[in-house]
Amino acid sequence: MPPIGSVPYITAWSGEQAPRMPVITKGRGIGYADERPYDRDSEGVLWTRTPSLPGKGRPEYGRVHTLRQRRAMGELLCQVCARPADRTADGVLWLSGEDAREAASWSGDLVTAHPPLCVPCAMRSVASCPHLRKRFVMLRVSAYSPAGVRGALYRPGHPAPVAVDATGVAFGDPRIHWVRAGQLLMRLSKFTIVEPNLV
Repeated sequence: MPPIGSVPYITAWSGEQAPRMPVITKGRGIGYADERPYDRDSEGVLWTRTPSLPGKGRPEYGRVHTLRQRRAMGELLCQVCARPADRTADGVLWLSGEDAREAASWSGDLVTAHPPLCVPCAMRSVASCPHLRKRFVMLRVSAYSPAGVRGALYRPGHPAPVAVDATGVAFGDPRIHWVRAGQLLMRLSKFTIVEPNLV
């Protein structure tokens, strides 16, 4: 689904407020009392229930829509227009707000909650986003994999589990059963920094 006007695909709208869904202790972690099959992903992670009503209300640029972010990341769609992200022989295009000087010292993997982009949307993002105008890095990523989720971390409590932190948790970490996920994280493990005029 393309964005509404100039609003990025993964942006949440004011009319897409998540219903109050209290969590309960379930199995070896948390769940919903009326849990449905689509509440969990293939890893068994519980996801925040969020209605998908793009265009309803006003865009909330500081808030990411859970389902659209997860879809864009999982299917490698542009986070702005929802079309396939740009891909060349050097890899998929990702944009990072990290300082270019810091990027030169990156060694090892980079974990991000930001889905990839197509070239036109990456260029528009750099030109229009105040944060990115100050600093950004374009990457061509040739090796990537889902790394985990970012969301609300709970601990056992009485009468119900208690939210204790908003954090990222890796797949394979036993705490993942205590997270109500809001964003999918991707591990970028092989990438090169590219100049914007060479993307």
